[in-house]
Amino acid sequence: MSSDVEALFQAFSATIGKPAMSDAEFGEIFRQMMAAIVRFDYIVVFAYRGQERPIDLYSTFDPKEHIIFVTLYQAGPYLLDPFYQTARERRTGVFRMRELAPDRFFSSEYYRTYYVQTGLAEEIGFFIEQGDGMTVVLSLMRREATGIFPASEIALLKKAEPLVRKMTQHYLSGLAGRFNEQVSSGARSKRDLGKRPPDIQPTEAVWQNLKLTSRETAIVDLVLQGHSSESIGLKLDISTGTVKVHRRNVYRKLGISSQTQLLALYLKAFGRLSEAE
Repeated sequence: MSSDVEALFQAFSATIGKPAMSDAEFGEIFRQMMAAIVRFDYIVVFAYRGQERPIDLYSTFDPKEHIIFVTLYQAGPYLLDPFYQTARERRTGVFRMRELAPDRFFSSEYYRTYYVQTGLAEEIGFFIEQGDGMTVVLSLMRREATGIFPASEIALLKKAEPLVRKMTQHYLSGLAGRFNEQVSSGARSKRDLGKRPPDIQPTEAVWQNLKLTSRETAIVDLVLQGHSSESIGLKLDISTGTVKVHRRNVYRKLGISSQTQLLALYLKAFGRLSEAE
């Protein structure tokens, strides 16, 4: 598509003189700016901090789509998302999902069970560091019927990144307080069942409850993210054979025989942990 320079200028002019914006106001201006330069079907903006549940700041989904892309995602699958992993690594810039995904992501159980429900052909994200361990990811999505983003549009998005970064850092400040409130709210409602020390992260708590060792935990996390045994070996600096031995031991310990069962067990355990908070 050709860029609509007039629409771009109109969207940008709406920011002039505004010291602050609501999430919805910022999201709408961002949507208008992106619509002036590229074609997309959806936008979603998430804030991430550590392993905490991401905060949804803006999206263009209808109610049914919102359940898949936001509600279900926040319930646990976000922990296996390549965008989430990249945000935790504090990487910044414009990235395509296929650039970030592990080598077996598109054949992983997470992809088949959750991600395929989105019906997306491609997702591109602006990764903006906000300080205090937080990253905002502004995602543009295209459905399978629309197809992937052409190289020319990806180039435009990368050129727009400095402006998007400055706007995001200015107008989406104050997120630390919202994360702290989310943590405080969870602490106030926490029941005794499944209670964990504050320094134990969600994934660690899930696997500790299932009696896995730290090495087994690291391996099954990578398996569920979509890494092959070879990729896991490289990441953990162990042999592929050792990875396979650990995987067999985990499956035997958990009484399962497939990655499908591993993911189901993981999500069920994570769900119980969340309900206990």
